[in-house]
Amino acid sequence: MRRFKSARQAQQFLATHTPIHNHFQLRRHSLSASEYRAARYRAFLTWRDATGVPLVA
Repeated sequence: MRRFKSARQAQQFLATHTPIHNHFQLRRHSLSASEYRAARYRAFLTWRDATGVPLVA
């Protein structure tokens, strides 16, 4: 619970963070380089759509 004021605050953060983390945590060892790049690209497109933040080139 570092830097969180309460267990509830920590749980709220983790409930939001976990799906995002899992979306970007790719199994690199089981993907070819081109598959990995494509998966990362799709993940960032999803992130952009969800947040409205433009991708930086």
